[in-house]
Amino acid sequence: SCDVLFYFAGLGCGTLAVLEENEAGIVLLRSFDWNDGLFDVTWSENNEHVLITCSGDGSLQIWDTAKTKGPLQVYKEHTLEAYSVDWSQTRGEQLVVSGSWDQTAKLWDPAVGKSLCTFKGHEGVVYSTIWSPHIPGCFASASGDQTLRIWDVKAPGVKLVIPAHQAEILSCDWCKYDENLLVTGAVDCTLKGWDLRNIRQPVFILLGHTYAIRRVKFSPFHATLLASCSYDFTVRFWDFSKPNPLLETVEHHTEFTCGLDLSLHNRGQV
Repeated sequence: SCDVLFYFAGLGCGTLAVLEENEAGIVLLRSFDWNDGLFDVTWSENNEHVLITCSGDGSLQIWDTAKTKGPLQVYKEHTLEAYSVDWSQTRGEQLVVSGSWDQTAKLWDPAVGKSLCTFKGHEGVVYSTIWSPHIPGCFASASGDQTLRIWDVKAPGVKLVIPAHQAEILSCDWCKYDENLLVTGAVDCTLKGWDLRNIRQPVFILLGHTYAIRRVKFSPFHATLLASCSYDFTVRFWDFSKPNPLLETVEHHTEFTCGLDLSLHNRGQV
């Protein structure tokens, strides 16, 4: 079976629903409640039952789907909404990064009860914090201060600052096939590709969304394929190597489209 995840950020309370796909379709495996909205979620990379959420009260929660009650652990250090959380993808390290409206990113080892490090530099809300799938200890952050920043956990300061948009940047992601390539999605309705070896110009700009882009994800299977979703209610698929990069626009939502991901197991599943 393929575990799927869904989270709901409501007014005043949040629910984490863990879903399982089997012959009968998609069924609810486990449900957990938290006393504030849940904004993001990440699966553990070393335990199939463990995941971490982050919430409107600034805390991170560790949950175990093998247990009926939770959370196992709560980390409360951010002073405003914790908006982004991601578990490291590279082998040999189990690190979590979180981003907050308090303008900081924090580094966590899930086995340690407090953060290992706080990254300061952004001058606006940190909306997105994403680990590099290639470079150990390296993550990117996207912010309301209109910059994309690259950090190294072994060094205290910011490694690279990219003034990527003239608008708030709500999302970023790393290419799975090129360690120097990232994409950003912003309130200006554009997606931009960035090569870390030359940040003067974007390597691509994708136009089509009519409202702010809330999340963008590179394909795990194709080097030039990506997906995005937006406050314009649509999900769009792109191939930035093509002259007409917009492959498809999916209009099945009737409200803001706030999150999406691409399955690592099934090439066609989003």
